[in-house]
Amino acid sequence: MNIDYQLLSPELRRAEPLEQCDNLGFGQQRTDHIFLMDYKDGQWIAPRIVPYQALQLAPGAMALHYGQSVFEGAKAFLHQDNEIYTFRLDKNCQRLNVSASILSMPSVPEDMQMSAIHALLDVERLWMPRANGASMYIRPFLFATEDNLSVRASNSYTYAVMLSPSGSYYPKGMTTSLKLLISNTYHRAVSGGTGAAKAAGNYAASLRAQKQAASFSADQVLYLDASNTYLEEVGAMNHFHITKSGHLVIPEFTDTILKSITSQSILALAARLSDELGLKPIQQKIALTDFLDDIKSGEIIEAGGFGTAAVTASVGHYILENGEHYTVGNGEIGKLTLALHQFYSDMQQGRINAPSGWLQKVAINAL
Repeated sequence: MNIDYQLLSPELRRAEPLEQCDNLGFGQQRTDHIFLMDYKDGQWIAPRIVPYQALQLAPGAMALHYGQSVFEGAKAFLHQDNEIYTFRLDKNCQRLNVSASILSMPSVPEDMQMSAIHALLDVERLWMPRANGASMYIRPFLFATEDNLSVRASNSYTYAVMLSPSGSYYPKGMTTSLKLLISNTYHRAVSGGTGAAKAAGNYAASLRAQKQAASFSADQVLYLDASNTYLEEVGAMNHFHITKSGHLVIPEFTDTILKSITSQSILALAARLSDELGLKPIQQKIALTDFLDDIKSGEIIEAGGFGTAAVTASVGHYILENGEHYTVGNGEIGKLTLALHQFYSDMQQGRINAPSGWLQKVAINAL
């Protein structure tokens, strides 16, 4: 893929490395450039890196009317050797194409996605954050651009990638546990729908439930299946809990759950986690009644969530719509969750070995 580099003049670009900053926030900052590529007549054309700017979009663009819009979230890290590495980026590229397929959108060849993201990271090296726990958040997205009001799949699309130097997703980081509302009223997805896609519309539909959670002073919603029988996922992450016996239990993936790359990685690391942390990752259907009973009895000792943005989050409290409150352990962050968070972060940042191919160095290109 031949990328057209239309870069800002040197005097308008960042000239010094991003200063170490512990208050980056999450997803608030933008780098100098964005990658864009168009889909027309059945092929991807005009790959380019241009200054970060407002996009030109027709008022009749089908993404605005019929919701053909999907996105991804990945991360890159500055290692101790001062090189930039992406983490499991191939999995994000694969998942974007799964999402595209569910929404009747064209796939973006994985090698094109990888090349685009690495090229943009190379251009924006001086934007890499250096603060502890920080990373470069990578946001690829794909949306329909055809100016047409017929209810059908678009014939044209844009694939874009933007970057955001970021800190922790949750302002409290891993210092305070979260509270989740278990909602019987709202459901994230139903079988046969778009629940397994990272589709923009899924997140828009979650905002009502998030407002309900806020009314209970909860941080997020833990969704149930459509029958209100089984645990599914949290609004912004997959769910997990840890039992007395050391089992790390993740709900079984279905077509109503977005497969977190972090969850998939934890499952792939099962043997190593068993040896090094005494944790045994498994997947199973989790009935709500059993889950609540096991919290009350103390069989469940820790709980939390997995996601690219947060990595690992700790959940200390659950509340039902009738006001019933359940506390996991003492309600604080558990030592196993902390150890898991540290293990995974150390692997991402090159302090301990990751499986072959999980970390890929961003090559330096002479521009």
